[in-house]
Amino acid sequence: MTQIHPSAFVHPTAEIGQNVTIGPFCVVEENTKIGDGCQLNSFVSIKEGTTLGPSNKIHEHAVIGGPPQHLRAGHDLGEVILGTGNVIREFVTIHRGLAPGKNTVIGDNNLLMVQAHVGHDTIIGNNTIITNNVMLGGHVVIEDRAYVSGAVAVHQFCRVGRNAMVGGQAHVVQDVAPYVTVDGCSSLVVGLNIIGLKRCGFTAEQLSELKRAYRIIFRSNLTNRESLEQVRREFPSSPALHFADFLAESQRGFIQARSRGRGVDVSRPQLRVLSSEKDAARDASRRAG
Repeated sequence: MTQIHPSAFVHPTAEIGQNVTIGPFCVVEENTKIGDGCQLNSFVSIKEGTTLGPSNKIHEHAVIGGPPQHLRAGHDLGEVILGTGNVIREFVTIHRGLAPGKNTVIGDNNLLMVQAHVGHDTIIGNNTIITNNVMLGGHVVIEDRAYVSGAVAVHQFCRVGRNAMVGGQAHVVQDVAPYVTVDGCSSLVVGLNIIGLKRCGFTAEQLSELKRAYRIIFRSNLTNRESLEQVRREFPSSPALHFADFLAESQRGFIQARSRGRGVDVSRPQLRVLSSEKDAARDASRRAG
């Protein structure tokens, strides 16, 4: 049984499914569709041109279907389309496509955490986690099971590959290859997302193939073209093939691996080694002063 709070405004032309809950002070505009079993908590805004599939849960103050933040945005816009079983937390904003037929699309079973922003024409796959304060620019693509950590900024037209993990506060200005981890401090690739891949059920053999493909792409002296061709030859029926398929379509290039250096772990703060007692005394004097 559908329940609509008396303080909510639902436009008469909005299509509301069965067993929908619309809480206090929500606004559901015209030309919208709310699928069966959806739950809208208080102060949710579902703007014109938005379609929610079944069983989506929208938390307080989320705004879905706002107009694009773009100087060329006119009155004729695309839509926002959500699939099934997504959880949209407080203050999330999701904007419509910039032109008719160009939509912002979010798949199934995604979690968008507090104050995440999804820009116009962005495509998000299935089973992703987009955490607090993430900013996705226009035309971004996030593939299935990617994890984007807090306060990450993804530049317009960039893509994040499947099963990738982007560390907190990273600046993503090129594509993130599938299966890898991007370090939040350096915004560079630091290896495979081994923990995430194991959790998703990748076998030991598949992980071994991904490691070999990773070394070909990120650690060999081959050109990008040569490395992708080698991956295609060696892994024609492996998940590693998606490395080549994904990266071959890159328009902005892809984030490279962090240099390992000569025995130096650049992810850790380096300590200066004092050469003599005189150096130690001078440093102690500076700290005291």
